[in-house]
Amino acid sequence: MSSESNLPDISFDAANVYQEELFTDRTAGAIRRLTPVTPEGLRDPSRPVLFSGQTQLMTPGGVLPLGFEMEVETLAEAIAQFPAAVRQALENAIEEAREMRREQQSRIVVPEAGAGLGSRIQL
Repeated sequence: MSSESNLPDISFDAANVYQEELFTDRTAGAIRRLTPVTPEGLRDPSRPVLFSGQTQLMTPGGVLPLGFEMEVETLAEAIAQFPAAVRQALENAIEEAREMRREQQSRIVVPEAGAGLGSRIQL
């Protein structure tokens, strides 16, 4: 059992509370609206409402989940921007995969000292 001193210190940031709402067409994906609220649950007009989108695309390798932020101010704008945001998120994911592949291919493999020189006989 772990002692209490090993437990992480977790606290809820009362100055950064949002109410979450999820909108979906049950086909293309979902739009999430985060409305800033005070600790009392009242709308906080000093912070902007945030929007993000989510969808899944079938690929030869399986389902690819995509999540993305949307720079809009209303749900209507988020709905209109959704297709372009999905395309941008997909392009970003493809570029990230290409970059990871390039990094993997450019890795220099350094063998251990003396490896490949035959058997290691110690007397």
